[in-house]
Amino acid sequence: MTDPALPTVADFAAPPSAADRARWAEADAAVRPRRVARLRARFERAGIDAYFGLRRQHVRYLTGFVLGEGEEHVAGTSGHFLISGADVVLLADSRYTIQATAQAPEARVVDGPRDLASGWADLVGSVGARRVGVEAALLPYAVWRRLEAAAPNVELVPIEGWVEADRAIKEPAELERVAAGCAIADRALAGLLASVKPGATEHDLALDLEWAMRTSGAEALSFEPTCLVGPNAALPHGSPSASAEVRSGAVVLFDFGAQVDGYRSDMTRTLFVGEPSERDLAIHELVARAQAAAIAQIEATVDGELGLPSGRDLHEIARRLIEADGRFPPFGHGLGHGIGLATHERPSLSATSLDTSLPTPTVFSVEPGIYLEGETGVRIEDLLLLDADAGRVERLTQFPREFLALPG
Repeated sequence: MTDPALPTVADFAAPPSAADRARWAEADAAVRPRRVARLRARFERAGIDAYFGLRRQHVRYLTGFVLGEGEEHVAGTSGHFLISGADVVLLADSRYTIQATAQAPEARVVDGPRDLASGWADLVGSVGARRVGVEAALLPYAVWRRLEAAAPNVELVPIEGWVEADRAIKEPAELERVAAGCAIADRALAGLLASVKPGATEHDLALDLEWAMRTSGAEALSFEPTCLVGPNAALPHGSPSASAEVRSGAVVLFDFGAQVDGYRSDMTRTLFVGEPSERDLAIHELVARAQAAAIAQIEATVDGELGLPSGRDLHEIARRLIEADGRFPPFGHGLGHGIGLATHERPSLSATSLDTSLPTPTVFSVEPGIYLEGETGVRIEDLLLLDADAGRVERLTQFPREFLALPG
């Protein structure tokens, strides 16, 4: 490809080095005691004396113990944890004992029972807990009842959102890892451009994109890469097909992300192959304006003109701009989501988001779209870093978001 306007791999930051990863590990170890202290600070108001957690992102955030994507489904009780006023207890059966001891040196590692209820009385008794907050969204009701029966003198208190709220506020080393994931994704798409041509299939392009990320610094993917052509791009969560081919005049939508040291990126670009139709150009321009309007509102807040907006505010700004134009239906999904150890986390930018100011510093996606069933679809997604105290609003995804046409 000879078009000098097209981005190249060299335009984006290099993959993280071993020194970067060592520095991030040191940063995590240094802040974990403060993370645990923030959790404990909530105990008195809630009237609990211990917190029982199950979410794998939470155990990594608070102790350093790592379970891979989906591994919680086969790990049994390993990765569950109990934090009291004086103790951090990490459950790990024989498959994970060595790993847990190395990754969570500040925790007391105990053998995780195959059946949680069978070891529940001993576990809570070991920290003297009588009232235990539990991550209720993850514990099945039947298991909840068995825990109550196993230790009838221990009251279970449903807890939601505590650690999620803390994770939404990002530390510098967390933001660096999200940015590193963005750079890997940027480089991967730039390297793929020569293959985006008539005859290439959605399946093969998605596979090539995955390979490019995995071989240039990503330890894993944020999610399975999406490549959708023409009418398939109208499916916000569509899956690549081995039979759908790139063709001249049709859009090609990519949605993908890379994971670096546990932290994820997420971006969407809609590219054009050959001569685009006036309609598709108009849709792309309108989606770009909707995204720009939401980002401009955020930038105004750090300039001191306004207070921080809510996720609901930003969602409505982007949707109203598309609605006011009147030519195309606005997106039905949320405008965006937080990202970090999980691809979707707080804060939420949607019609159902809380009407409260965005947290800061934080990072989230801004991804408006327009979808015409059976015809075409366009979405543009960037990750935005917001640090109001530092007066900073920065796009972490650097791949061009403007109209980009490839030979077709």
